[in-house]
Amino acid sequence: MSDTQQGSGSSLSEYVRAGQEFNRDMNYIPDRITADGRDGWPVESGRYRLIAARACPWANRTLIVRRLLGLEDAISLGLCGPTHDQRSWTFDLDPGGVDPVLGYERLQQAYFARYPDYPRGITVPAIVDIPTKAVVTNDFPSITIDFSLEWTKLHRGGAPELYPEPLRDEIDEVNDRVFTEINNGVYRCGFAGSQQAYESAYDRLFTALDWLEERLSGQRYLVGETITEADVRLFTTLARFDPVYHGHFKCNRSKLSEYAALWGYARDLFQTPGFGDTIDFTQIKQHYYIVHADINPTRIVPKGPDLANWLTPHHREQLGGRPFGDGTPPGPPSPDEAVPTEHSAAA
Repeated sequence: MSDTQQGSGSSLSEYVRAGQEFNRDMNYIPDRITADGRDGWPVESGRYRLIAARACPWANRTLIVRRLLGLEDAISLGLCGPTHDQRSWTFDLDPGGVDPVLGYERLQQAYFARYPDYPRGITVPAIVDIPTKAVVTNDFPSITIDFSLEWTKLHRGGAPELYPEPLRDEIDEVNDRVFTEINNGVYRCGFAGSQQAYESAYDRLFTALDWLEERLSGQRYLVGETITEADVRLFTTLARFDPVYHGHFKCNRSKLSEYAALWGYARDLFQTPGFGDTIDFTQIKQHYYIVHADINPTRIVPKGPDLANWLTPHHREQLGGRPFGDGTPPGPPSPDEAVPTEHSAAA
């Protein structure tokens, strides 16, 4: 969840408290889009628009799952630019700075269309109801699960099972630790309000990364023999680790590329259709280094690191496993959703 108040905002005073550790506000709009429409939002092709930003790790999850399941034709995509102000993410990538479907300049407008006095951060990812142009939900942990379980009638042929019932308890257990210690752990380091809070967050982060290194030394994926929701959630943090978190957030005990298993695992996923083709390294670096002016007051975006190593052989197939199980990989992204080559590891 990247927004204007929590973790990806424009002023650290919004969410860093001197002498305290960083605490993320996890209160989201709880509505769900379901097959039976129990919350008033039934699954319906063409009705909803996913608003994301390639820079944001939480939104990046939705881009990956939408691709893997083949929901591109069912759920349209609006992309915000990598930077924003204190008010809201903006549609500055679109002609005239206006989303072509919603007619909005700011994502904030979709929130206010439903809640005129919406008091929390304007977050991505968000799903907007196109007929009313009002936000439906920004509950990012639920969005990808619902894509898997509620949108099945609109999945592509060969879509993988990302949240298989026999593995859900283990997936949930792994996801809980990964979110607490790693996905959010890097933010606790970067936005710590004291030396003590930073060092505590740092120790917790690398303890968890060491646990993952050991776990992934003997198995190709986090849970089971195929890609699951757990891999999606971890991957988006790993993709940002060396370009951003290692230096910008002071998570600098080790680079991702210095871990044998984790680095091989990250490259394996990056080279899997649906993962690396959603990663825009240029926008990722622009977001963190420009928006977080209190951490980086010059707003200079680093030129490195060299990204070509993401495409080197990983040899993880030697551990077995089948990436898509009985399913198939997704096709290439449509041209209008493809990451520019100059923003990718192929540049």
